[in-house]
Amino acid sequence: MKRKAPLAVALLHYPTKDRAGDLVATNITNFDIHDIARACRVYGIDRYYIVHPTKEQLMFVERVLDHWNVGEGSKFNPMRKTALRDVRTAENLQAAMKDWGHENARVVVTSARSLEGQERFSFQSFREVLETENQPYFLVFGTGFGLTQDFMKTCYGVLEPIKGASTDDYRHLSVRSAVSICLDRLLGS
Repeated sequence: MKRKAPLAVALLHYPTKDRAGDLVATNITNFDIHDIARACRVYGIDRYYIVHPTKEQLMFVERVLDHWNVGEGSKFNPMRKTALRDVRTAENLQAAMKDWGHENARVVVTSARSLEGQERFSFQSFREVLETENQPYFLVFGTGFGLTQDFMKTCYGVLEPIKGASTDDYRHLSVRSAVSICLDRLLGS
């Protein structure tokens, strides 16, 4: 697939919900830094942003990135350094968009739940948009028990949920798995 549209990925840790549906900021995990960065690198994503409102969590990410980009990790595993080169942090999505240089990017959110009243993209229709438009897009993934409805309503559109083959419609994937599946469906050969 030949993508024309600039495309970045963001992993939002706020505004998210917990198991009870309450508004929370989830913790950043080391696996999400590495594994999503590797998937983004494989599929040619312009930037991968880890978005969290607290400086302590963002400092954790920066320490991990420093270890692999300039520290001992850069000598130990050069492939990891390559995968992490386009990872950035931001306190919110607007700061990420500004850093990327595309403050007018259209935000497409992912969700295991269906939402009414928004532009809805199938994987095929969004793939076609990425192949034909020059408009920048930000593909946003949530953590915890998903992004809040209020946040998702502010986005340009929603990508269809991933549906597997379980008989009971089980869809609680790790975000790392969801990112990889989505990127492959949108950008894979």
